[in-house]
Amino acid sequence: MKQARMWLGGLVIALGMGVAVAPAPAQDGSAEDLLKQLHFQSGDIAVPSAHASFHLDDKYQYLQQADARRVLEDMWGNPPDESVLGLIVPKQPGLLEDGSWAVVVTYSDDGYVSDEDAAKIDYSELLQQLQEETRDSNAARKEAGYGTVDLAGWAETPRYDAASKKLYWAKDLAFNGEAEHTLNYDIRVLGRHGYLSLNAVAGMSDLPAVRTGMQELLPMAEFDAGSRYADFNESTDKTAAYGVAALIGGGLAAKAGLFAKLGLVLAKFWKLLLIGGVAVASVVRKLFTKKQPGTVS
Repeated sequence: MKQARMWLGGLVIALGMGVAVAPAPAQDGSAEDLLKQLHFQSGDIAVPSAHASFHLDDKYQYLQQADARRVLEDMWGNPPDESVLGLIVPKQPGLLEDGSWAVVVTYSDDGYVSDEDAAKIDYSELLQQLQEETRDSNAARKEAGYGTVDLAGWAETPRYDAASKKLYWAKDLAFNGEAEHTLNYDIRVLGRHGYLSLNAVAGMSDLPAVRTGMQELLPMAEFDAGSRYADFNESTDKTAAYGVAALIGGGLAAKAGLFAKLGLVLAKFWKLLLIGGVAVASVVRKLFTKKQPGTVS
């Protein structure tokens, strides 16, 4: 059974391969008809709300916010989410074909993220910490009526390019002991006022294609002049209360009761669904960062 893909305000929700979930019907009655109505764009794409642009080559196309949400909400059955700015879609395979994948585009305006900690991060130690915290979270997940999740390892070891101010990594996640693991592949582009997020979710069997695609997309995303990392003005601009490590880890979820909070949100939308697993992203960051001296809230 093909894996269903869900998106929840910065959280990628992957429904387990063995869970029987019927896709949400498109508003006009079929996914095929909906696909024909989408307005794909190519080449240079402006994302004004993020003060950023994509310079897509002929392998990729872009869906603006309205069409991106139609795919996520009408085709893939996600709840409404105004934070989604767009969707980057490979031309091959198509959205309805086997092995298809897409990249959800969002933007955080939490402020300038200092990269001073980037060179000091021990990614092996970070992985062990995240694995422990993920295992610890399973008791709370079970109690809340959801399945288990285990972080099998890095599908792509985190790497930060200090020159381009771009960070990428991927997680290999196992939901409910399923043989087929889920891939969460992330890119963050740091800017003056926040960061641009590119999030792809797929099966681990799709890793070669997704890895190649995300590496191709990496240089195609950039902030506009005046909003780039180098344009930061310490005396006037807001500074985020976290660094690069928090973008990757988002740890301490179970210990701080994230899943209890998340369960309330999930229950609102998916009382009838068996949730296969959760990859923690922006929600964790907002819950567990602390204001540092000199930062602006």
